Amino acid sequence: MSAAEGRTDERAEFLRDALAGLSGAPKTLPGKYLWDETGSDLFDRICAHPDYYPTKREMALLPRVAAEVAVLVGPGVSVVEFGSGASRKIRTLLDALEAPAAFVGLDISGAYLEAAIARLAPDYPGVAMTPVCADYSKPVRLPPGAAAPPILGFFPGTSIGNFTPEQASSFLARARETLWPSHFLVGADPTQDPARLRRAYGESGGLMAALHLNLLDRMNRELGSDFDRDNFRHEARLADDPFRVEAHLVAHRAASYRFGERTIHFEAGESIRTDTSHKYAPDEFRELAAAQGWDPIRLWIDDDSGFSLHLLRAR
Repeated sequence: MSAAEGRTDERAEFLRDALAGLSGAPKTLPGKYLWDETGSDLFDRICAHPDYYPTKREMALLPRVAAEVAVLVGPGVSVVEFGSGASRKIRTLLDALEAPAAFVGLDISGAYLEAAIARLAPDYPGVAMTPVCADYSKPVRLPPGAAAPPILGFFPGTSIGNFTPEQASSFLARARETLWPSHFLVGADPTQDPARLRRAYGESGGLMAALHLNLLDRMNRELGSDFDRDNFRHEARLADDPFRVEAHLVAHRAASYRFGERTIHFEAGESIRTDTSHKYAPDEFRELAAAQGWDPIRLWIDDDSGFSLHLLRAR
């Protein structure tokens, strides 16, 4: 398949997913479409903002445990990172691991990933590096020879929380197939402090709103819709059973927008749910992983937020 054909297929899938979500009740859009090049850059800035605690807590915890991870997984591993983005966190692991053989970065934003790997590669001349543009919410096949066993999978941040528990179970099962035989280092966040969550997911200096409103701009640009972003505000909502933070774009006033050959109508106050972050206590996540063929090997917990890093081994 040519690059042009690939882009056409991706656009067609984006259009199908967006129409299906916006035609439902309540209206939704898959969170994976937040991550074009602009969205990835905005999230990189969010991670540096004082309100957004998960990245800071993880980056405080990861350097303290990386040497122990290296001992547990052994020398010569190939590292596969899901949602590699700016490929910054991986430096901590690569620096700690003994003679890592390869690094494969997986991300849905291909151009952003390729630029990140180009910046990373000169600092690790002995590590074979491969960027793979992939949607890890679906089955992923690694390029032949890109990651020879033993493999260490890496899924940092709170990305596991963007799946529902059922979707997270499916992801863990697929990741086991992608990475076998392997270890898997996964981050999870149990935070349930409403004030802290609203600052992180609802504020972050206005950057979180910009990230989600960019999805309207992306649909206008790539799918030919005519959303008025000024008619929408971003809102973070807390929900229970299971506990999660939901991101919504809420219409100020009633309006109709062209979308392909369809018209999408909004009542005043109606919203689009654009993303979700489920919060997992350590025992909850360990149980989830164990059910999909992963043995919990080691758990590390941040003292400030409870953010946890789980080292799993495929059985």
